[in-house]
Amino acid sequence: MSMNLFAIRFTASLIAGSATGAGALPVMFLKNISDNLLDILLGFAAGIMLAATAFSLLVPAIELGGPIVSAISLGIGAFIIHLIDRFTPHFHPVAGAEGPLSKLPRIWLLMIAITIHNLPEGLAVGVSFGSGDIASRLVIATAIWLQNMPEGLAVALPLLREKYRASKATGYASLTGLVEPLGGLLGLVSVSISQYLLPWCLAFVAGAMLFVVADEMMPESHRKGFGREAAFGLVAGFIVMMLLASIFK
Repeated sequence: MSMNLFAIRFTASLIAGSATGAGALPVMFLKNISDNLLDILLGFAAGIMLAATAFSLLVPAIELGGPIVSAISLGIGAFIIHLIDRFTPHFHPVAGAEGPLSKLPRIWLLMIAITIHNLPEGLAVGVSFGSGDIASRLVIATAIWLQNMPEGLAVALPLLREKYRASKATGYASLTGLVEPLGGLLGLVSVSISQYLLPWCLAFVAGAMLFVVADEMMPESHRKGFGREAAFGLVAGFIVMMLLASIFK
């Protein structure tokens, strides 16, 4: 792999991860962002991830490796994220503390929670850029960039409500996106070792992202009583990514 090509792929992961910080910027100017709007945005992000999982990861995995390979790898991806989530202490603003007990400050536990979310997203960008499908690269990178923005807001807003300065809340949100270039690097290296691994990697990442949506994002967006609004946000996000996948196909 040439250094120029490597730099392009790593930069794509970095740009996608930076959107987490960009999504937190509204807290610098808007002090009262409603839970209703935040849940709609979280639903929108979940819809984007679902569509990207289906159209840009799982369908190519089935085409390249077949349904059995894809099913096995998808299950492994979901299970690995389950283990990370189960045995890593972290904190969600609505659901509260999860994983083993920890004496870490709440801010670090919150950042760990978002980091767990962001790892599969970085892997998705790296794996897609490791394939030769230009359309998949564009769709996945766009999908992760779009869904990271409401996720950044979801990190910064609880910090603002806990009396952190807006600048510090935005800074912490930006830091949570830094894991994506690392995940992108890991995904890129995995598929660069052998193209035989590509369908396995695509389905693995699909399973990881699917688990994050089902276990974390959607329950989080429903807990404040705005589940119906979040559901419409999910549908809207899914439609946006479906159209993008069709355009770049």
